[in-house]
Amino acid sequence: MHLAMDVDYRPGGGAVAAGLLFADWSSATATQTLIRRIATVQPYRPGQFYQRELPCLLALLEASPIRPETLLIDGYVVLSPERRPGLGARLHAALGGAIPVIGVAKTKFHEAPAETEILRGGSLKPLYVTSAGMAEAKARDLIRAMHGAHRIPTLLAAVDRACRAA
Repeated sequence: MHLAMDVDYRPGGGAVAAGLLFADWSSATATQTLIRRIATVQPYRPGQFYQRELPCLLALLEASPIRPETLLIDGYVVLSPERRPGLGARLHAALGGAIPVIGVAKTKFHEAPAETEILRGGSLKPLYVTSAGMAEAKARDLIRAMHGAHRIPTLLAAVDRACRAA
C-alpha cells in the first residue's frame, strides 16, 4: 500500500491532514481514507514551511492502520540540485529513512532542476517530482503512471479535496 497525503490549514487555526491509501499506482480509487484533525499548528514562516506541515503529516501517519510502502506528498522533497532538504526530505529523515517519499509540486521552485519536470494528460504545464529513498527517475515514472487524464493524478486531486472537505 502507498499513502498520498495533503494538509489543509483552517482560517480559525489548526489543520486537517488527509491521506488516501492505495494499492497500485494506476488505481483510480483509494482503499481507505484517513483524516486527522490537528488543533494547533505553527505559523507560516518563509523557508521554514516544514515546521508547520511535518507535524501534521506525522500525525496522519500515526493514524494509518498499516505502514505504507511509499509516501506521496504535495510539495518538494529536495529544493535544489545540491539536494537541499525540503518537506519530503525532512519527513523521510523523521522516519529514519524507512519509507521512500515522493514529492509532487505544482509550482516551480526557482532552483528546481529541469529533470524534475514531467508532463501529464496533454498539459503543457509541468509537475515537479523529487524523491528520497527512491531514484528520482523511478519516482517520475510512477507519477506518470498514476491514474488520470489530467495534469494532476486522480488520487492527488482526491486527497486535496478530502482534506478541504473534512
